[in-house]
Amino acid sequence: MKKTVFTFFGMLAIAGLFAFTYVEVQENAAEKEVKELILKSYVHGAFNELNPDAMRKGFHPDFAIFSADGEKISRYPIDVWANGVEKRKNKPDFDPAKNKWDHNFASVDVTGGSASVKIELFNKGKHVYTDYLSLLKFDSGWKIVAKVYHKH
Repeated sequence: MKKTVFTFFGMLAIAGLFAFTYVEVQENAAEKEVKELILKSYVHGAFNELNPDAMRKGFHPDFAIFSADGEKISRYPIDVWANGVEKRKNKPDFDPAKNKWDHNFASVDVTGGSASVKIELFNKGKHVYTDYLSLLKFDSGWKIVAKVYHKH
């Protein structure tokens, strides 16, 4: 009887360990997907490469940058931002070699189909922005849905 009880609890512990490992692997895969999306659509799309098509693919159409305006909330939609990026890229004096932004993922937190990312952006060695991005996972994949930020 004791052997059966020990065997049962031993197998239960092993099953729990495998379940925990499976969930951890899934979360790590989701973290990787989120980081790849942010690099392609945000860091490179909005900053380094000025690629509005990459931005529109990675950001949800209802995305906006939210900022405080007195006691009101200012909302800057993705279409306005992507159009501005396209205009900057098409200016004759735009030099991609001088448009180098570095980044640091300060934190990435994924729970199921929701994610929150704190990313720091640097230009010419200077810390320029700390951004907080919110993401949701849709049937089509992860999308950035909102941003708030601090300009240093």
